[in-house]
Parts: sequence; structure tokens; C-alpha cells
Amino acid sequence: MPVGSGAPAAPGLLTRVLSSPSGSIGSMLVGLVVLTAAFAPLIAPADPFAITGPSLAPPSAAHPMGTDALGRDLLSGIVHGARTSVLVAGSVGVLVLIIGGTVGTVAGYRGGRVDDLLMRATEFVQVLPVFFLAIVVIALFGPGLDRLVLVLGLASWELLARVVRAEVLALRRREFVEAARASGASPLRIVVREILPNALPAAIVYLGLLLAQVILIEASLSYLGLGDPNRISWGYLAGEAQDYLRVAWWLALFPGAAVVIAVLGMNLLADALTDVLGGRR
Repeated sequence: MPVGSGAPAAPGLLTRVLSSPSGSIGSMLVGLVVLTAAFAPLIAPADPFAITGPSLAPPSAAHPMGTDALGRDLLSGIVHGARTSVLVAGSVGVLVLIIGGTVGTVAGYRGGRVDDLLMRATEFVQVLPVFFLAIVVIALFGPGLDRLVLVLGLASWELLARVVRAEVLALRRREFVEAARASGASPLRIVVREILPNALPAAIVYLGLLLAQVILIEASLSYLGLGDPNRISWGYLAGEAQDYLRVAWWLALFPGAAVVIAVLGMNLLADALTDVLGGRR
């Protein structure tokens, strides 16, 4: 039986998501952020750390988003900040998908003691305070995107594992899985060819919400001065703006707007996927 019996096929799912208002707006916002990150060196007028103009210059033709207290171009900082956010969110997403997807699939398909053991490990990870754990790790080992990605990835997979496990439990007794099993397919082939393609859409919904949360955590840590000092980020720019709120409104406005656009786009896409998978569209 063809893959997709338990969930919408990928092309049809994508079409239905993009046809909804939240899906189309969310895809445009996320696409804007991703494209900005991908082409940051071409879009940014200058190096984000370079002094290119007068201090605290308001938005103008030369500096569309103004300059900061050191005379650095804010537009360049926003553009390169998108690259930092996309890099962190994408890397954490890959880690979470690998760890959570593997744990949830094995637990749901094997069941029994294996399921119990993996779920107890999941519960342990679930009670960890991710934000404060990231602060502790950075305080002990120093700031760096590699450490941030690692701690967020290792501490954020538990809910995705539960989502995947629930989907696998619902799918493993479906007719097309039983047919594949009766035809002599190995457990690995059944999982990879029949179960996972049907379980992934629900996991991607949660992953979209998680990536929005990761962007907020990275921005919050950078705002507190715990981000990578070698990379510009939106949170760092917002933190630098706090001493100049009364005289340079643009310093806080544009980094804040960038965070809102990225997080709103992720949430709208996840909401559209939830609607489609729930059969409300």
C-alpha cells in the first residue's frame, strides 16, 4: 500500500497549508528570514562590526535603519543577526528531530520494557529548565553557538519524542503496516517506509513551535550578554539599545521587529499545519 495512507501526502499537505491565510503569511515571513540569512553577505551594506557612520544616526538613505552608539550600520546587524538565528534554530531542529524521532519511534514500535525505559528518560529530560540550563552551561564553559546548540538540542527533544511515539502507536496496527509485515518486510523497512512518513507531519508541527522557542531563547541569552561575542544577533542588538531608548528609538525597534517576524512566521506555519492535520480545512 502506498505511503500516505495514515496522513496527507507531502505535496497535498503543502498545498493545503499554503492555501490557508496563516500558512501563506507564515511561509512568507519564514521565507523572508531564511532568504535574508542565506544571502546576508550580499544584502548587508557593510560588515556588522565595522564603524561606517556617525554615532546614533537616525534612519536615512545612507543607513536605512540608522546606526548604533559606535556608528555601526544597524541594517547590517539585523541581516547578519538573521543568519545567527537561522543557524541556531536549524541546528537545534536537526538534533531534536534525530534524537526525539529515534526515541519516539523505538518506544512506540517496540513497546514493553523498552518503551517504559525510554519514557522514563524522556520524563527526566522534560523536567530540566532549558533556559537556566543554558545559562549554567555558558557560565561554566563560556559563550559559543556550538555549546548553545548542543545544550538546547539535548534538552528539548522530549516532547517531540512523545508526539512521534503517539503517532507510531496509532500507526503500527494499521492495515497497510500489517500488510507490509505479512509480506515479509523487516521491522526497519516497515518503520522507514510505512510508519515514519506518516508520523512526521505531526512531529513537524511541534518542531515549528520549538524553533520559534529556540529563536526566543537565543535572543534572550544574547540580550543578557551571554551570546557568542563573535556573532551579531538580534538579542545582542536589543540589549545594546537599552541605554539609548529615549534618544535612539530605532535601536530597539528593528531588532524587536525581526524577532517578532521570525517567531510569528513559525507559529503561523505550525498553526496552519495543525489545522490541516486536524481536518479543519
